[in-house]
Amino acid sequence: MDRKSKIVIALFALVVIGIIITELVRPRPINWRPSYTAADKIPFGCYVLYNELPSLFKNESIETIDQSVYDVLVSRDTTMLSNYLLINEYIDLDRQETHQLLDYVSQGNSVFISSTGFGWELMDTLNISISSDYGLKEGTALLDLTNNKFRGQEFELSRGVFNSHFTSVDSTRTTILGHITYSKENLLESQPDEQVSKPNFIKTSFGKGNFYVHTTPQAYSNFYMLEGNHDYVTHTFSYLEDKGVLYWDNYKKSGRIIIDSPMRFVLTQSSLKWAYYLTVLGLLLFVLFRGKREQRIIPVIKPLENASVGFAQAVGSLYYQNRDYTDLINKKVNYFLAELRSKYHIDTNQLNERTIQILAAKAGKEVGETKALITFIMALKNKTSHSEEDSIELNKKITAFKQ
Repeated sequence: MDRKSKIVIALFALVVIGIIITELVRPRPINWRPSYTAADKIPFGCYVLYNELPSLFKNESIETIDQSVYDVLVSRDTTMLSNYLLINEYIDLDRQETHQLLDYVSQGNSVFISSTGFGWELMDTLNISISSDYGLKEGTALLDLTNNKFRGQEFELSRGVFNSHFTSVDSTRTTILGHITYSKENLLESQPDEQVSKPNFIKTSFGKGNFYVHTTPQAYSNFYMLEGNHDYVTHTFSYLEDKGVLYWDNYKKSGRIIIDSPMRFVLTQSSLKWAYYLTVLGLLLFVLFRGKREQRIIPVIKPLENASVGFAQAVGSLYYQNRDYTDLINKKVNYFLAELRSKYHIDTNQLNERTIQILAAKAGKEVGETKALITFIMALKNKTSHSEEDSIELNKKITAFKQ
């Protein structure tokens, strides 16, 4: 790598590091998203309220609910009375959850709901309706309670309030417990904004129990709990009678973490989730260690060809083309005799009767066969000119002797 390339890479790395450091040190913007979960410390979370519940409900055990209302109520201990606390910007109750909640209250339990809406079916059963009155600009709302003990106390809300209130209630079984006062924006410039006061907190009896419905959930958020409105929360909870258990709903929350992965069923089941994680971990370890131990592919090397065979074929073809049978026979005879000397340690300078007997004994051949071969070789050596038939005959006899 040349010097110029190194400089370019170094500058690019410095720019990336600078961007990362800038993102890490710059202040994060405030998250005004409505959450209402027990773990969120953002302005509209419920971390402060959740941690204050033991001091607000000293005679009750707090149970945090991370599943649907239906699942909780069908499996609860019906012999023990309890309170159910639901706080969120909007609570979506389906038909089964609504029926279970109505049965729960009719048995003498209490439900505290703080939300701008909680499903048509429950509101229809309780014969109540809710409306929100918010304008183009954010204004200030005041909350107060109707109880004589709390008269004269007003609690101010200045941000994130929708001015939700009740437009109709069932007067035969409903008690108004609190109001919200706000400025109703008038779009006509000649007329000032109208100051209105509407009920935002009611108690509705159902069977042996009660629904406490509140339409301003923002009052229970971290932002207003830390702004000095914690007394308002304490006053509203004082209407709940002490029972054995307080259920804190942490499921129907805007800020609840929802797994939208195709693996959501596996990840929601504890045993399947751990099996999945262990499988993935095992595969990663296998790839890591197997990859290190696996030998690189060895290239295929073609073996060297036997050049002597080709050379012999080339020489043979050359002699055959030139028809020089005398030279070919002489070389074949000399090669054969050299092979006898090397293999049987026989002196071939003189081919006589003794040589024939020794060769026959060492080669395991008959004396007559051996003598015929040696005699033929001696005859060929004495000839000055040879034919193709002589070459063929010599090759046959030598081949037969070697077998």
